[in-house]
Amino acid sequence: MTLTLTKEKLVEIYMKMLEIRFFEEKVFELYAQNLVPGTIHLYAGEEAVAVGVCGNLRKDDYITSTHRGHGHCIAKGAELKRVMAEILGKKTGYCKGKGGSMHIADFSIGMLGATAVVGAGIPIAVGAGLSIKLRDTDQVAACFFGEGASNQGTFHESINMAAIWKLPVIFVCENNLYAMGTRQSRVMAIKNVADRATAYGIPGEVVDGNDVLAVYEAAQKAVETARKGEGPTLIECKTYRHKGHSRIDLAKYRPKEEVEEWLAKDPIKRFKEKLLQTNTLVEAEIQQIEKEVSAEIEEAVKFAMESPYPAPEEASEDVYA
Repeated sequence: MTLTLTKEKLVEIYMKMLEIRFFEEKVFELYAQNLVPGTIHLYAGEEAVAVGVCGNLRKDDYITSTHRGHGHCIAKGAELKRVMAEILGKKTGYCKGKGGSMHIADFSIGMLGATAVVGAGIPIAVGAGLSIKLRDTDQVAACFFGEGASNQGTFHESINMAAIWKLPVIFVCENNLYAMGTRQSRVMAIKNVADRATAYGIPGEVVDGNDVLAVYEAAQKAVETARKGEGPTLIECKTYRHKGHSRIDLAKYRPKEEVEEWLAKDPIKRFKEKLLQTNTLVEAEIQQIEKEVSAEIEEAVKFAMESPYPAPEEASEDVYA
């Protein structure tokens, strides 16, 4: 995709990718200081997917997320300070500190929630798509999931339902090659998850998930199709997580050469080079953006650190059975 977007939009895309990367690096640092309850699953390396897709969505559109969901939240417009507070288990977080890293939600921006259950967000997105159709609005719902989730029954049942009812859902597979520590080639006889779209009679497209403009273009087409009432699309984004599956995973199962190859294809580095090569931005502007984003992250950390933990007596509040 050529740089046909406005400079303002391109800067917005770059800033959002940096927000996610700097945010994840800071969370990694805070976890090492024993300030994060539970574990974390970092999105670093996959920023182009969330930003490329959410860059086409309106505030009233919906998304569903995964255990690796910080990037999706931020890309959809969540406040950095409230996401950070939630991860640190603070009362000022999106779920009052009770959801933590893997269960952030904010209905006001269409973030229907992250879930630690593999593939669980897919049918929720289809439910949102059915709601859109019944209410006759032009909203869309996008669901993010990994290639491992595409082997779940929920994936197949959900896509089938969305296809037969022509629901406005964009299925976004973030294929980072490994479901925890299991390589895709060991559990699938096909090379591309997007090939499965054929079985349900919907469009399926494979894109370079480390090229934010390629993702943006594919998502733009899928969103336009969904808004026109022409049904869902399955987009498979080939990408790579920089860290292990979770904080305690050293990812020793990945060949050194493979890691080096993918790190060289860092989505932020690639987009930055493109912005400079096309004279969209100059180095001084890049440095200023990085400085501003770093300051935002530090403000988010300060807010979260100074926020109180929920009181013990609040444990049973906001609980439904």
